Amino acid sequence: MRVYKILPRAEWAAAQAAGRFTGSAVDRQDGYIHFSTAAQAQETARRHFAGQADLVVLEVEAEDLGADLRWEASRGGDLFPHLYGALAAARVLAVHEAPLDDDGAPRIRVPA
Repeated sequence: MRVYKILPRAEWAAAQAAGRFTGSAVDRQDGYIHFSTAAQAQETARRHFAGQADLVVLEVEAEDLGADLRWEASRGGDLFPHLYGALAAARVLAVHEAPLDDDGAPRIRVPA
């Protein structure tokens, strides 16, 4: 199963240069890197990234993250993947664009 991380393009560029992504500000505050499944990604974008341009979506194989990836319930009860540790840039299989739609929400197009 693939999991997805939405983030500003500049943060991904910095992670590539460093060889790893240690999380956005909210990730570091929460103590883990927030991911979404393909089914959850669009709603995550709408709720948490509305109006933010120049975003990308990282695609990662969940199994490649090992025991550091945990599935935890959100406020609504859905299980979300959380990575407790850094994401090696080499683990990213694809990077997808997330342009804003007419309502200002990032449009997420990832394989279902």
